[in-house]
Amino acid sequence: MRSDIPRDVVEAAAGYLASEDTEIGYLYSGWAQSALPHRRLPDEQAWQVQTDRVTLVVSPGHRPSQEGAPTPVGVPYGSRARLILLYLQSEALRTNSREVELGRTLHAWLRRLEIPIGGKAMQVVRDQAERISRCRMSFQIRQGGRTGLVNQNILDTSMFVDSEDETPSGQASLFIETATLSQSFYDQLRAHPVPVEEAAVRQIANNSMALDVYCWLAYRLHALKEDTPVSWRALHQQFGRAVARQDHFRAHFRNVLQLAIGVYPEAQVEEGSNGLILKPSRPPVTPKVHSASGPKSMQRPLIGTSR
Repeated sequence: MRSDIPRDVVEAAAGYLASEDTEIGYLYSGWAQSALPHRRLPDEQAWQVQTDRVTLVVSPGHRPSQEGAPTPVGVPYGSRARLILLYLQSEALRTNSREVELGRTLHAWLRRLEIPIGGKAMQVVRDQAERISRCRMSFQIRQGGRTGLVNQNILDTSMFVDSEDETPSGQASLFIETATLSQSFYDQLRAHPVPVEEAAVRQIANNSMALDVYCWLAYRLHALKEDTPVSWRALHQQFGRAVARQDHFRAHFRNVLQLAIGVYPEAQVEEGSNGLILKPSRPPVTPKVHSASGPKSMQRPLIGTSR
């Protein structure tokens, strides 16, 4: 191994290569082209991220208040929100049902990813689950000379149960026991799924940007026909809105990219003078494994092969 490779990249790659986990997760391709914020925003503030193909707007939901005015709960953010969304989408396709359990099954999935589920760590998971259940999003997707707009809630219904934990205000918190994906989001997910490896997700589960970059590479690389440049400006728009200066973003992004490639060794990516050069690569999930693990309606070929 080269001595200039950061330790966290080496550990992530070693953990991935040593894993015998073959579980597959799924996410809607729109999430592979856009992303949630990495850090918490003011609860009343909406979020927007724009790429060359997709514009995502997420509006915060509101919780009823005894004082009369509803209270904004804020948009989802960080690595835990991304993991919950990945779980919701993967479980919906695995069971071929829009209704997903967020109780014991979610706990077992988080344990498999080696995510703590007790005490303060579980409060974070519950907070992000509620933000996801109440927010509203719109995907504006451009293809050729046409633009489509999809406005939707991620979830149609959620079943809340009281938790023993308290919020910072001293009120009892709520925990989502079951949730039902909205029909429009579920239809989009079934039509445009991106398969990813849980073994890879486990190694970068605490790094929200690395999760975004891994999912983006899983979506883009296997479909390329030729080398494709992506400018630093485009990368900054998609992944680095929280970093004001582009030079700071570049330094941080290089390490994040190494992390993502460390758990996706088939990815062929080079740095050019003005950004990255993406090269046609095998997908992280083989067509055979993808076909065997997904619902029958999901069994469509992908390009290339993997480990």
